[in-house]
Amino acid sequence: MNGKNISPIELSNYTISDENAPFVVAELSGNHNNSLDLALRLVEEAADAGADAFKLQTYTADTMTIDCHEPDFLVTGTGEKWEQRSLYDLYSEASTPWEWHKPLYDRCKELGMIPFSTPFDESAVDFLESLDNEIYKIASFELTDIPLIKKVAATQKLIIMSTGMATEQEIDKAVQTIKKAGNSEFILLKCTSAYPAKLEDANLSTIPYFREKFGCYVGLSDHTVGATSPTVATALGARVIEKHLCLDGQEGVDSHFSMRPSEFKQMVNAVKQSFETLGTIQTAPSKSEISSRNYRRSIYVTKDIKAGEPFTSENIRVIRPGFGLAPQHYQTILGERSKADIKRGTALSLSHVDAVKSQFNLASGATLS
Repeated sequence: MNGKNISPIELSNYTISDENAPFVVAELSGNHNNSLDLALRLVEEAADAGADAFKLQTYTADTMTIDCHEPDFLVTGTGEKWEQRSLYDLYSEASTPWEWHKPLYDRCKELGMIPFSTPFDESAVDFLESLDNEIYKIASFELTDIPLIKKVAATQKLIIMSTGMATEQEIDKAVQTIKKAGNSEFILLKCTSAYPAKLEDANLSTIPYFREKFGCYVGLSDHTVGATSPTVATALGARVIEKHLCLDGQEGVDSHFSMRPSEFKQMVNAVKQSFETLGTIQTAPSKSEISSRNYRRSIYVTKDIKAGEPFTSENIRVIRPGFGLAPQHYQTILGERSKADIKRGTALSLSHVDAVKSQFNLASGATLS
């Protein structure tokens, strides 16, 4: 694998390591559309699609901002979906009520997924601790909130931190904050904080760079459309893939860059298959290739040869299959004489050649080399 060797991270029902396929996280975000029933259905769809974990966001509009409609508090430059909405209004619609967390966590566990959340202030951390939250996510926009990161790091739980918009110095400061708290388990996610993000802005080559630079597992928090980025990220060493999920035909604050259940399932399969293709470094034939070696080219008698007759381009050729002398010996054999009569279709071996082995620099076991 790319970069440094890193110890596996043991979770309740998953091990994040270089030996396992990426840990796939389905992100609820604001796609519940203020319906607990819809949120629970998305949990079920995520499990059916093969997600390993389901992530919420823990905040209220009041813990995120203030109810103000001055220009600073209006969303601009993000396109039609959120344009000119106040931050307070947007967060009021997108927030997941705290009383929903336990039923959502319980349903995730029943379906074999790990539930966890992104806290956006210190009170959210205290609340999530009361739920025995197993993993903490730090959102890209909170990467510079050092007091929050200190609070989360003090839980000594795994931290998954997105890095959208961040400079390398900002990421390093956040990482050092985690380490100073005595927490050694953290994962960075390459993220492009645009909604949706363009493929040309994904810059997935950052994944192996971050792994080498920060000595941790790296993954992808993806806002592009489709499964291309998660699949490529897996090939580049991503160990976590996070993607937003919504229902077919659903409209909501985050639906325009979210995957539908069938798409999510296809992505999970693509990620797992991509991981399988990585395998290990191969410098010898695999078990599945051994029998195929028989169909390489080798030297065969293509015309009956009498004892003492020379080998020529008329009576021997390099053809398939591969049971005769290797093609590299063809020029050496030409002009030498046959020890005995040889029938057409015979795989030529050293025993057919009336010459001393050392003359051809051929070992007795070199017939297929």
